[in-house]
Amino acid sequence: MRFLNDVRPSHDLTYDDVFMVPSRSAVGSRQSVDLSSPDRTGTTIPLVVANMTAIAGRRMAETVARRGGLVVIPQDIPIDVVTEVIGWVKTRHVVLDTPIVLSPSQTVADALALLPKRAHGAGVVVEGGRPVGIVTEADLTGVDRFTQLSEVMSKELMVLDAEIDPRLAAAVGVNGDVAGRAKSLLDAGVDTLVVDTAHGHQESMINALHAVRALDPRVPIVAGNVVAAEGVRDLVAAGADIVKVGVGPGAMSTTRMMTGVGRPQFSAVLECAAEARTGSASTCGRTAASGTRATWRWRSRPARPT
Repeated sequence: MRFLNDVRPSHDLTYDDVFMVPSRSAVGSRQSVDLSSPDRTGTTIPLVVANMTAIAGRRMAETVARRGGLVVIPQDIPIDVVTEVIGWVKTRHVVLDTPIVLSPSQTVADALALLPKRAHGAGVVVEGGRPVGIVTEADLTGVDRFTQLSEVMSKELMVLDAEIDPRLAAAVGVNGDVAGRAKSLLDAGVDTLVVDTAHGHQESMINALHAVRALDPRVPIVAGNVVAAEGVRDLVAAGADIVKVGVGPGAMSTTRMMTGVGRPQFSAVLECAAEARTGSASTCGRTAASGTRATWRWRSRPARPT
């Protein structure tokens, strides 16, 4: 990555301040670009859902894992609940969404009550442990609600299969029994462990990383959040395989609103990625796809009052 005409701005930048300028590339098709992460998380696309309680739940974990991404279960969820979620996601079908299951003898009214619970608006009709049909909202339109599904279901089925292992991450905080919670998550089969706190460049984080690394985990260890090169160096030295970047860039970030602490995300990722590229970390933010060269142009903006 380089700035257009090698002109670097004198101020920090958000993602809204920049755009990518395309340049000559040998990539002939998007299908030939491998987006798999080399950081041992197992992801096939560079997409991670952060450990936010209102977002990173069981259904999100299932949906994102099925598409090759990673969801981090928040650290404030009870460990027995996290263990149940990990086991549940690991047993989901790797291609097909967890279905709404109905029997042939159930009614149209039963189906209409359940179908809105899935975005695709369909239910699988199962008999004797085998799928025998499928019903959608279109099949049920204008039909008496006491009609059995066996009379309206579609019986032409196409089943897909694939060999992909669902991926899942979980977070631990930096206080309390960090090692104990981390061990419980590892025993539950988590694929990536995230040691997380809003301000990751602190002694509590360093101590937590030492405690987790002492468990000799066989999965990648993520630590954050940081926004500067020094933070990357210290977390990697403490045992982090991957560094999580970002403090206060979001529109609704309580960290920034309550404390005034943060940094525009583009500049934070730029500096941390540069440090990671020197060999300090296995990965820190994603770069342009292999075979392309990204050029960034920054937009000038009026000075803000101090």
